[in-house]
Amino acid sequence: MSKWNTANLPDQTGRTIIVTGANSGLGAATARALSESGARVILACRDTAKAERVAATMPGETEVRELDLANLNSVRTFTDSIERVDVLINNAGVMALPLRRTADGFEMQFGTNHLGHFALTNLLLDRITDRVVTVSSVAHRIGKINLADPNWEQRRYDRWLAYAQSKLANLMFAYELQRRLAGEGSAVISVAAHPGYAATDLMSHTETLFETVMSLGNRLLAQTADQGALPTLFAATADVEPGAFYGPDGFLGLHGHPAGSGSAPTAKDREVAAELWELSEKLCGLI
Repeated sequence: MSKWNTANLPDQTGRTIIVTGANSGLGAATARALSESGARVILACRDTAKAERVAATMPGETEVRELDLANLNSVRTFTDSIERVDVLINNAGVMALPLRRTADGFEMQFGTNHLGHFALTNLLLDRITDRVVTVSSVAHRIGKINLADPNWEQRRYDRWLAYAQSKLANLMFAYELQRRLAGEGSAVISVAAHPGYAATDLMSHTETLFETVMSLGNRLLAQTADQGALPTLFAATADVEPGAFYGPDGFLGLHGHPAGSGSAPTAKDREVAAELWELSEKLCGLI
């Protein structure tokens, strides 16, 4: 498993897989590899024109559908259009943005990275046949879930702590979803993954000097988006452990091939996870 790569991808013929944020970076790399392995891939993206251009470069059956995770109405419209899907890959995300809010008033990173995917998954769950893969980050380790103020309405905003909170929420959601699926005796499983340090355009919207620094780091230190997509592809297609977390096997989990990844103790706090789930249901209008 430590040297798993796209050559090990099982044949995906006959399977339908949704990849959010598949118009660039890790999402595009993930969608392309799945398309090459025979899957029918639905590119679920806000920028459909860009997604169409990316889809045109893929050899297999692809479909582009509009999905804006920062707008719950868009999430509902998208899920209403799906009849059946084998795998949902919650990949899309934003990183270290200045303070902005979604169409529903949520802090943009928490709203997009976590709440948008939370709503998407729950609204689709009765039509998913195999698994849900949620992409987190090593940044979850510095995250803290503030249940009293998840949308930064009462605190001074910190873009990096907001990002870390959203990535911790992703991982806690993946773990809690698996517990709930297992409790219901469902055959569907939930798995999490992270890309390590991969060169993508995720860092190109911070509107700070950090963009310049990270651009240099991407060229000198980061692995490619294709390499960074491997843990997600492994989680989506291999014989995995339900509720597991996969990432690169190299130093600090920043580079390498897919392997089991450790997570911060905060990610495994079942009480907070249950409270986060209940709060997310309320915020997304699912109860």
